[in-house]
Amino acid sequence: MNDASPGRYDKFRAYRARKKAAGLREVRLWLPDTRSPEFQAEAKRQAALLNHSQDEQDAIAMMDRLAAEARDDWC
Repeated sequence: MNDASPGRYDKFRAYRARKKAAGLREVRLWLPDTRSPEFQAEAKRQAALLNHSQDEQDAIAMMDRLAAEARDDWC
């Protein structure tokens, strides 16, 4: 069965109807393609900016402290 076959559309129409009947709704998202060279280059550029930033070091220290507090609360 090829992608344009009528049976394929009927199958997905029925699938969507079952999900809708179960109280769900379809949501489609367009996200950045993290595999693209452009995305990877920009991610590396931004990471390099943060690498030695005092704000970033402060944020990491705060997250570490909060994680330790949460872990202590669970134990």
